[in-house]
Amino acid sequence: MSIRRMDNVLIVVEDLDAVIAFFVELGMELEGRFPLEGRWAERVIGVDDVRQDVAMLRVPGAPGRVELARFHRPAPVVPEPQAAPSNTLGLRRIMFAVDDLHDTVARLRPHGAELVGTIERFEDTFLLAYVRGPEGIIVGLAEDLA
Repeated sequence: MSIRRMDNVLIVVEDLDAVIAFFVELGMELEGRFPLEGRWAERVIGVDDVRQDVAMLRVPGAPGRVELARFHRPAPVVPEPQAAPSNTLGLRRIMFAVDDLHDTVARLRPHGAELVGTIERFEDTFLLAYVRGPEGIIVGLAEDLA
C-alpha cells in the first residue's frame, strides 16, 4: 500500500485570526503559526514570489490536521460564488465527530457559524449538521448516538 496516512487539509483564508478562533472553538489546538516564503516553497506549490502566513491546527489526541494559509503575495484568487452550495464541484466540507452537536453549534455561532440546513437525525446512529463558518468554510458535524 502506498498511502500511510492523511496529514492535513489546506484552507486558504483572508482573515487568519478569525478562522483560527473558529477552529479552536470547535476544539482543535493551534500547533503552530509561521511565515512561509522562499524559492523551495514556490517550487513545491507552483506559485512564484509567494509570501504567506501558515497556521497548523490539530485534533487533540488524534490524527488529523487543518492547515490554514493567508497569502500576502500573490493575492489570493476569490472563487465565484463565494458562498458556494454543497453541490459545487471541488472540496466542499471537512467533517468532525463531536460530543454534543447542539452545544458545538451554539459555541460556534459567535464565531460567525450559521447552519447550512438543519440538524438532522440519521436513523439511531448520528445527529448531523453542516455549518458555514468564517469565509464560507463548510464544516460537517456528527454526533454519534450509539
